[in-house]
Amino acid sequence: MSTGNGLRIGIFVFDGAEELDVVGPYEVLKFWADHSELHPEVLTFSSDGGGVVCAKGLRLVPDTSAGGLGPLHVLVYPGGHGTRLLMRQPEHLAWVHEMRASTPLLASVCTGALVYAAAGLLSGRPATTHWAAFDELLELEPDVLADTESRFVDDGDLVTSAGVSAGIDMALHLVARLESVDVARDVRRGIQYDPQPPV
Repeated sequence: MSTGNGLRIGIFVFDGAEELDVVGPYEVLKFWADHSELHPEVLTFSSDGGGVVCAKGLRLVPDTSAGGLGPLHVLVYPGGHGTRLLMRQPEHLAWVHEMRASTPLLASVCTGALVYAAAGLLSGRPATTHWAAFDELLELEPDVLADTESRFVDDGDLVTSAGVSAGIDMALHLVARLESVDVARDVRRGIQYDPQPPV
């Protein structure tokens, strides 16, 4: 169901999606949705609406299917080993192109960028991915402007993030873009995200 303001965010889930690539952005965006005056709608979806098994065995039941999704303002595409199959499926890449044409902002986490590259969306554009996947990224799209240092790269209608936990940083950035920096800081405090690695 639409919230009426048109601000709808869909997180694509699939077999082999990396768990934190999905639930990290979901936590940030849903916390924001539950406390924002904009009341964005945040939902998960799979290709057919069925449940998926993530990379480490977590089972997820999405809200809807790609066919029942309706228009989005933001698409979040996670990474994980499942991307390697999806990036070789012409029908899936055609769907990615359809989403590109109808969705103002596409975002990826980790190796989700590989699927965008396979679909031809990263040619001549700055992007990032998991540190161990840059060779694959460049094989898929030699013209990508690979950023190996940034946690996320905002190129206007396309935002890519580095591996796994970097998706949380990217999602906070999306909140700042879509509402305000102050609200994003409130979300960060709310989920007590203040990284100080213990090792």
